[in-house]
Amino acid sequence: MRPRHPLPPKLPNALPKQWLFSDERTSVGIAVLAARLPPGSGIVLRHDSLAPGARWGLLRRLMRTARARGLTVLLAGSPATARRWGADGVHLRQRDAKHAGQAHRLGLLLTMPVHDAHEARSAQRSGADGVFISPLHPTRSHPGAPTLGRAAWLRLARLSGAQPIALGGMTAARARALNRASGIGPGWAAIDAWAEKATKRRKRQKRNAVPT
Repeated sequence: MRPRHPLPPKLPNALPKQWLFSDERTSVGIAVLAARLPPGSGIVLRHDSLAPGARWGLLRRLMRTARARGLTVLLAGSPATARRWGADGVHLRQRDAKHAGQAHRLGLLLTMPVHDAHEARSAQRSGADGVFISPLHPTRSHPGAPTLGRAAWLRLARLSGAQPIALGGMTAARARALNRASGIGPGWAAIDAWAEKATKRRKRQKRNAVPT
């Protein structure tokens, strides 16, 4: 019997090159940041502490922005939830790697985090489309945590067998430098860089609005 709602085909290599990682500690809301991302960017929605209904509502709000701006939205969690809620894909934590097959069957884009060689091999076995390899640079998300450095980051990128995306203290300038040095066309993701850009823009708008 043919299914009533055929699953959408997964698009190969359809991952954006720049990403916003959601983080509840930022003062600028993710919905605001999403509306200011360059068209064609990606978003990973975490916000795990929200109640399911509130998290679903936030995802739906992001999806409306995404459709208007050509963004890709992944939900951190289970493939089944990502599919049911209408996300473009799933960001699968390493502890949930066993669900990678389900993500593929559902036609979802699949990304995974990578911090070491063991996780890089896990992502490769899982057939991940992209891997967020971190931390490349010192980051406020994990103050004092050891960083990979460029050489180790590149080793993990090659080992993972997926589109590598740099995370951890990333900025547009650092992304350009990594691209020049690596020759593999990596993507990059950030939390603070996007929030700081939005804050600076808001301050400029306030100054310009002051009557003279």
